[in-house]
Amino acid sequence: MMNTNKVYNNILSNFNTDTLYRPQKDAAIVEGDSLELMKKIPSHSISLILTDPPYHSTNKKNITGDTKFKKDEDFLDWMEQFAKEWKRILKFNGSIYCFCSSQMEYQLINRFSKDFNILSTITWTKPNKPGFDGWRKKMKKENLRQWYPASERIVFMAPKYGENLFNSYFGAKLRSWRNLVKISGHDLTEITGAYGKVNHGGAVSNWEAGRNIPSREQYTKIINALKIRDTNGLISFPDYEDIIRPFNVDGTMQYTDIWDFETVRQYRGKHPAEKPIDLLENAIKASSYVNDIVLDTFSGSGSTAEAALSLGRKSISMEIEDKWVQASVDRLKSTQIELKV
Repeated sequence: MMNTNKVYNNILSNFNTDTLYRPQKDAAIVEGDSLELMKKIPSHSISLILTDPPYHSTNKKNITGDTKFKKDEDFLDWMEQFAKEWKRILKFNGSIYCFCSSQMEYQLINRFSKDFNILSTITWTKPNKPGFDGWRKKMKKENLRQWYPASERIVFMAPKYGENLFNSYFGAKLRSWRNLVKISGHDLTEITGAYGKVNHGGAVSNWEAGRNIPSREQYTKIINALKIRDTNGLISFPDYEDIIRPFNVDGTMQYTDIWDFETVRQYRGKHPAEKPIDLLENAIKASSYVNDIVLDTFSGSGSTAEAALSLGRKSISMEIEDKWVQASVDRLKSTQIELKV
């Protein structure tokens, strides 16, 4: 398995010490333009990207970058540059959660789908208790000329490796391994007992198409079956954590594509786009392994870093505004992180 501590420290060594802060051993904050900062990250070294870029459509002056682009196309071109870098730095089995507005969702997905498999589009409903509903309760309904945008979107995606929907790195590797040792998909299905009845598994054809991912037990059976045929030792098989995209949910989590997490209530010093810790934890727990590296390229006040630390992950936060860099440093230094793993 990849030595995550070594990878993490290697990544951080590439940044200027004047703009790098380490409020916790496993939490780093880098000040600057994340599009440029990402170029210093080695390829295929980040496990999960969880990030909240400017929405553009909301046009809020108190969010850096939200009013930067006059045309939608300029904003989309800018975001496409991020997508290219995200794919380069993500591990082959990495994932991305990218927040966006409902208005820009489809245009962004169109750009992202050039480099990523769009696995889900999550609707965050933002429910709140009476008295904390903001403009939803106060605004005059008769003035509406379209449905009130009470939700936000989160695009969940993984790097695409092929020309068809869902083509994945593992799927391509499995097919090449099978061809190398001359074992049919049907025979491998028989050996592993994966007939598609288990949602986490699916038949070999589904794994190769990228529609499903094998469980740890199924992957072990795959490797053992292939090793018997690989008499010349031609194949080096990665550990499960280095090739299978993590996706681990249970009944205690929000596991559908509708997420109901209350918004962060107003407090002195609150970031205008701050996301709730429990929502971020839901994504991190599902789509990363313990000790993985989580990157937020628009980190704001450091919520993603706090959520990552609480689940035993390492974090790298990139933020362009010095005000929020300092707020993040203070937050992570003073917050008592409760480990939830």
